[in-house]
Amino acid sequence: MSKVFMGVRLARLREERGISQVAFARSLGISPSYLNQIERNQRPLTVPVLLRINAQLGVDVQLFSEADQAKLVSEVKDVLADTGTNVSIAELRALVDNMPAIANTLVDLHRSQRACVERADALAALIGDQSQLALPSTHDEVRDYLNRRKNHIGELDDAAEIIFSDAQLSVGESASRLERRLRERHHVGIALANAELRDTWPERAKSRFDASSRTLYLADYLRPGQQAFQMAAQIARLELDDTLGELIRRAGFATVAAIRLAHVALANYFAGALVMPYTIFLQAAEDCSYDIERLASRFGVGFEAICHRLSTLQRPSAPGLPFFFMRVDRAGNVSKRHSAAEFHFSRVGGTCPLWIVYEAFSQPQRVLTQVARMPDGRSHFWVARQVDSGAPGFDRTQQTFAVALGCDLQDARRLVYSRGLDLNPDMATPIGPGCRVCARARCPQRAFPAATERLA
Repeated sequence: MSKVFMGVRLARLREERGISQVAFARSLGISPSYLNQIERNQRPLTVPVLLRINAQLGVDVQLFSEADQAKLVSEVKDVLADTGTNVSIAELRALVDNMPAIANTLVDLHRSQRACVERADALAALIGDQSQLALPSTHDEVRDYLNRRKNHIGELDDAAEIIFSDAQLSVGESASRLERRLRERHHVGIALANAELRDTWPERAKSRFDASSRTLYLADYLRPGQQAFQMAAQIARLELDDTLGELIRRAGFATVAAIRLAHVALANYFAGALVMPYTIFLQAAEDCSYDIERLASRFGVGFEAICHRLSTLQRPSAPGLPFFFMRVDRAGNVSKRHSAAEFHFSRVGGTCPLWIVYEAFSQPQRVLTQVARMPDGRSHFWVARQVDSGAPGFDRTQQTFAVALGCDLQDARRLVYSRGLDLNPDMATPIGPGCRVCARARCPQRAFPAATERLA
């Protein structure tokens, strides 16, 4: 048995029984000074002493179990992570070792708080109240801003088209000219970063700007179109800082974290708009009936980037189809969700397992389609495919997602993917917004009772 320091738990047990330190030491057959050192975590709690405690007080020795300690450390870590607090493992262990009752109280309070938030959001969804009863997360705050604007930032689209023309960029071949613009206008050089250097970057970062050397490092596995995207995002930070700042100021974000995330999101929006300029991209999409793979080939980017860009084409003078876009992982975690139309992505109860996006994981590289109907009677047409992201290699684990692009069923005939399909809404697959707020009582895939059933 390894050394276990559980002095505070022992002292609390003694105080609860109303036993003095001297009397307790005598009953255990040890000196008061030795017991004092144990309670002050200056000496470990040994097996012989544990057995004597059990004999004298009849307590379960598992009270002093290291396994329970590790479990509580993990639970408190999750609680603090959910609040955005960064606490070291050493501090967490000190809290759990010395004040386990307080640690357990933190876990219980957090569990109650999360239950209240879920219940409030479920009730809001059921009564049709789209306002936020609970404070949104940082990501939700930024997503709400983009969705309020129908996922379209006209100021950035306009700026991107001006720079596309000024830099004499070519569709699908922008990387070399963007590299020249960064070098000549901003004295920024481009360098490729190997795996060893990338391991020092923040997780999942594909580029990093070193201000001291004026160097933009790009992950060495990026394709030319992806390199152009990263360079375009850096141009946004260098040339459009005032525009980004004004957009963020007008948005009125509540936290510093949301402001930082919004800055990244807007820079990336501009990057997509520069690599896929609005007018040229919309015309190309219409010409090929929104064939995502053909567009990806022409503009030199991936399937996901095309889906994301298609969901932003809502210029009032020249709108594209109003798409909804979503990205999920195998566990059902939603990492992206944008809607240029009246489609509400629920934040409660997860997503529906009957949705075609999850079938995409079992059929990699295939583009899947689905006619689906929501409980409110609205029918939609969905296109889904699995995508991978990250550095390739035998010893590297790539990120795997499934992306889904949807539109109202009435617009489906404009998509190449609907050819030859039965678009009769009566034949649609019934899906829902998530089990906790879905009204389909007889759904064979229901995982939880609806909130109305739990409140009855």
